[in-house]
Amino acid sequence: MSVPPTAEPTLWELQRALSQLREDQRDGIAGLRDDLRSDLQSLAARFEQVVTKDVYTSDQRLMAQRVDVVERDLAAERRAREDAETKAIAGRRWLIGAFIAPLVVAALQLWLLARGAGP
Repeated sequence: MSVPPTAEPTLWELQRALSQLREDQRDGIAGLRDDLRSDLQSLAARFEQVVTKDVYTSDQRLMAQRVDVVERDLAAERRAREDAETKAIAGRRWLIGAFIAPLVVAALQLWLLARGAGP
């Protein structure tokens, strides 16, 4: 089979096809470049949020110290509350012993005198 001479592209068509191919490649590369720039910008933004291992370790150490201080304060508060409860119980016992018991004894003596069983 022979190819007719008009079936082959002319030099002008080849030049236009090459120009179109170059333009498509240029647009594709420009698109890739823009995508790469946006990816690098988002990556840079993420790197700004990253914390180094030393900073993280020191932050964890500081947090552990704060928790220890809070636990010590809580234990001291618990001991103070227990001491206050013990003092309140002792105060109630003193109140009963100092005021109420003599009143009960006096009331009992009055009741016994009223019944006529006196000394």
